[in-house]
Order: sequence, then structure tokens, then C-alpha cells
Amino acid sequence: MPLQLIKFKPGIVKDLTEYAAGKNGPFYTDGNLVRFRNGYPTKIGGWLEEFYYFNDDIANPATVTGKIKDIVAWRAPSDGADRIAIATHNHIYILKDNLFYDITPLRAVSSNLSNPLVTTNGNALVTVTDSDHGGSNGDFVVFNSAATTGGILAATLNRLAGYQITVVDANSYTFIAGSAATSAVTGGGTTIDASYLIGNAEDLNAQSADPALGWGVGSWGEGTYGTPRDGTSNTVALEATQWSLVLWGEDLIANNRGGQLYYWDTSDSGEATRSALISAETGATGVPTKVRCSTISFPDRHFIAGGCTPLGDTVIDPMLVRFSTQEDFAVFTPTSANTAGDQRLEVGSKIITMLPTKDETFIQTDEAAYGMSFIGPPFTFSFRLLAVNCGAVAIHGSANVDGDVYWIGKSNFFVYDGAVKELPCSVQYYVFDRLQSTFIDKTYAAHNKKFNEISWFYVSTDNSSGTENPEPDSYVTYNYADGAWSIGTLPRNVWHDAGGFRNVPFAFDNNGKLYNHETGTSDNGSAMSAFIETGEIEIDQSGNSMFMIDKIIPDTTMTTNTNLFVQLKTRKYPQGAETIKGDFTVTTSTEKISTRAKGRQLAVKFSSTGTTDDWSLGDFRVNARVDGMR
Repeated sequence: MPLQLIKFKPGIVKDLTEYAAGKNGPFYTDGNLVRFRNGYPTKIGGWLEEFYYFNDDIANPATVTGKIKDIVAWRAPSDGADRIAIATHNHIYILKDNLFYDITPLRAVSSNLSNPLVTTNGNALVTVTDSDHGGSNGDFVVFNSAATTGGILAATLNRLAGYQITVVDANSYTFIAGSAATSAVTGGGTTIDASYLIGNAEDLNAQSADPALGWGVGSWGEGTYGTPRDGTSNTVALEATQWSLVLWGEDLIANNRGGQLYYWDTSDSGEATRSALISAETGATGVPTKVRCSTISFPDRHFIAGGCTPLGDTVIDPMLVRFSTQEDFAVFTPTSANTAGDQRLEVGSKIITMLPTKDETFIQTDEAAYGMSFIGPPFTFSFRLLAVNCGAVAIHGSANVDGDVYWIGKSNFFVYDGAVKELPCSVQYYVFDRLQSTFIDKTYAAHNKKFNEISWFYVSTDNSSGTENPEPDSYVTYNYADGAWSIGTLPRNVWHDAGGFRNVPFAFDNNGKLYNHETGTSDNGSAMSAFIETGEIEIDQSGNSMFMIDKIIPDTTMTTNTNLFVQLKTRKYPQGAETIKGDFTVTTSTEKISTRAKGRQLAVKFSSTGTTDDWSLGDFRVNARVDGMR
């Protein structure tokens, strides 16, 4: 028989059997670290770590405290400096010129403490005396002006990263210093300042959703009447700490979900200052005391709080939208002379997230989508229900792509391009079967505009962290130009697309390491295990005849230092035993692969495991002859 052209459709299909995927596409059925470009698979770009340092320790690379929840990057016109704001589940940082600055708001400051530190010889545990400190377990404290105590150096005690505390009682707590004491003393100096960061007082320190315990939790009729739900039987989860970071010009507004609104002024002493409550700003009035999420409407520039406390109230209404007056983020009290106001949404139980688009602010509840459009006084905004049964599940699970919004739902994906539509997904069941529903709120939507991709990083059931506080380890990617889906494993908590002062996308992993993506061909100098595998095709479309395949002619684009490995997988029957031939190595000089592979069905796997591999596939051909009926 003549050479047979084998042409696969773009995208990975996991929701069919391998035989059905090969028969009906044919489609690819599995892959990792491979994207589709112009309809063909290609290995994704590599990534390289970028090191950063705390400004009080420029000799040692730093890592953030906490798991990163959101980031935003910008260039400030006032000083021309490039900055990245980073919010973890218990801190906010500014990264500027590769130096880290902690701008986490303060809960309280105890000034001029006199010799409050107690050390024990040979032990790093330090006890602090501070009357009515108001802290709780897991809160952070930063010391200033502490002297060397018990052999623990002043620079260690006064480190900008601070220390996490364990409460002893209302007047004392302990922390673990960076080194052990060499003597037992009571001291530290007579003018120590202890700055306490917001923490449990602002519902921080919840890395993951905790189970809700007690009476009235769970499904009606579940368990024994009068018995509270416990941590093993209950599936109702309280929300984890999340942040919304938005830019007001060159300044930063931050709020932790269900907490207060904070403001950081770039030009106000810069990184030397911490963020502070918006309600404390000069002229502030009616600022919500609790907010679930926030954004800014464009081009009219109103600050919008979603799921917040009503004016004059302290109890959050999770379906209430409030907006400030135009051009003033601190004035929420409506008057006849301003454009502040509010609107309660009806469909859903809580607002999940909000995004500005070209013509409106897109608001998502757990059940519906709304469009919020600026119309001017006296009503300021109009609100229209766009669709129901399309609720969002993650505060950062939606992405704006030139005015269109893509997001992950409870069991499927959606797009809003003027109308809300379910996004056909060839890996839908695969993804949602693997996704840990308890941690779906950690899913992060990432846009890579250069390659027309939306990726969602999620926590899978294969997560090596188990079920306690795992972070995203897998991804699913949609190429909106080709309509193709791809999958893989890659631990990334947050992502920021290229643009502005960043020429390539960058992301943080779950250990707080910063990587520049689409850079090089390796995993930060280590090998990338990339592969793509086809569905099972039949050389004889009737499926009656066995074939002997003796030659494959590859069609690839690759660099000279690339080794592409090829496996041939054949079966006689869809559920029969699989025979594997290879690995065969393909380089830039490979014209053909000679082999002897027999079967009715053929699948091919292309893979690479090096640090310098860079390849793309085209259409390949096989030479096959009929070899009987069995």
C-alpha cells in the first residue's frame, strides 16, 4: 500500500475511549507540557527562576510568608519604578527592583516595651511579655529596636519578615527565633516596638477552607438529631483566605475576602509605609467594613465592592454591590452631589468575583452572571441579569480576554462574549473528576495572550500534599483560536501575562518561587517531561484487516540539540493487549523510522525529556501492508 497520511485534529480528548478518539477525530488523547499552535502540537516554552531578596538581607534569596493568592504588576508614573504586589494568605508584599517589602497592614503597635524578651540557653524559643497584646495563635509580630539578647543578634530579632506567635496568655506569647540563644536572660532593651500584623482579627491565616462544625451544618436530616457535625463527616467548608488586588492609578487597593479595604499609596514614602484602612483616609465616608471582592469600573472609575456590609451596618450582605462616587474610592455615602450608591443582586447566595470588561463590569455570583453598566446620574449604574446556572466557583477562576470572560464553573467551563455560553470541553470529565472540589476555590485562571491560551491551575486528586492545605499542581488549557484543549501538571498558584515592563509571562509556584515563563527550553535548568499521544487509529477503516507497519516518516520542526522519542502502540482489539515498539529517536536528520509493528489499531506517542529540546509536530505518514484477518 502507498504511504498513508495521518492527520490529527487539534486538542486532547479525554472524555472518549482511546479507540473512539482515534476513530472519530482522530484526536490526541493525552499530553503534558504541550500546547497547540495553528492546529499542531508543540512543546511549551521553559521557565527560569528569578531571585528576589528582602531589603534587610540582600545576600540571601527570599521566599514569601504564606501561600500566594493574587498578584498585580504595574509601572508607576510618579517614579518610573516597576512593582509587583503579592498577596499571600497572611501577608501583602511589594516587589521592587528584586527587593521585597512587607506592606501588610498593622493591627496594633506596642511602643517602648522595656526588656520584654526572655531567652533560654540553647533554645530558639523566645517569650515576650506585652500586656493585653490582643494577638492569637498564628499572628505575626515585627520587632524594632530590639538589642542582642541572650546571644540572639539584634538583626535576627528585628528582621523585617517578623515572627509567627504562639499565645501563652493575654499578656505573653512565644516565637521561634532564627537562632538559638547562648544564655538565659531577660532583656532586649528598654525601647522595643512590637508591630502586630492583621491576622486572625481579619480572618487571615486560613490557607485552605476549613470544615464548618457544630449544629445546623450540613444537609437536612444528615446524622443523628441534636448531634453536631464533626470534621470527618462534614463536607461543608468555610472559605479560605483570598485577596482582591486592584490598581487605582499607580496606587494599590487590597481586600481579603470578607475583610476590610486597604490602600497603599505609591508616592507616600513608598515601600517604607504599610497599607492602611481606606476608612481612615481623609474624607472617607460610608466605607464598607467587610467586602468579599472588589474591582474598579472603566472608564468611569468607580470603586466597586461586591458582597459587603450595607451603609451603617456591620453584617455582611453577600449579594450586595456598593460603589463609591466617581474618582474617589473612599466616599461611599450617597448624596445628591455624588454618584455613590448600591444594588442588591437576586440570583445566587453570594458574589464570587467581579471583572471589568470593555463596556461593563462583569459580576459573577455562585449561580448567575450580571452586567453592570455605567449610565450616569441619577442611577449611576444599570444592572442586568445575563444568565443563570453559570455560577463561578473561584475568586480568581475567571479571566478577561479583550472583553470576553472565560471561567470555571462547578462542573464545566463558560465564556461570555456578549452572551453567556457553556464552553465545549473535550477534557471536561477528566478535569472535574481529578479536581479536588474542597479546594476548587484555589483555581487560578491565567491568560497567555501570545499563544491565545487560557489556563486554569487547580488542585488535583493526585496532589502530593494530600488533602490538607494542598496547592494547585495541575492545569487545563483552552486555546481560544484553535478551540483546542490541553492538559498537564505544573504547580503554579498565580500567573501574570506578559505586558508593560514584563516581556514574558511570570508566575509563582506554591513555594513562593518566581518564574519567568516562555523562557528557554527547560524547567529552570532541569529536564521537562513533555509528551503528546494520539488516539488509536485504524489503517483499514473497516477495522477488519491486520496491518504490518514497517515505516514511519516524521514531520517535525526542531532545534539541532533536540531528541524526540517516538513509541508505536498497536492492538488487535480496543480492549486487547498493547504492544509497544520503541523508543525511536528522531533528530533533525531523521528521514524515516523503520520498524515492524502489527495490529488493527495504531497509536503514537511523541516525547522529550531533555533540557534543550524544542519541537513541533506536523503530519506524519506510515507505510503499512495488509497482514491478514487475524
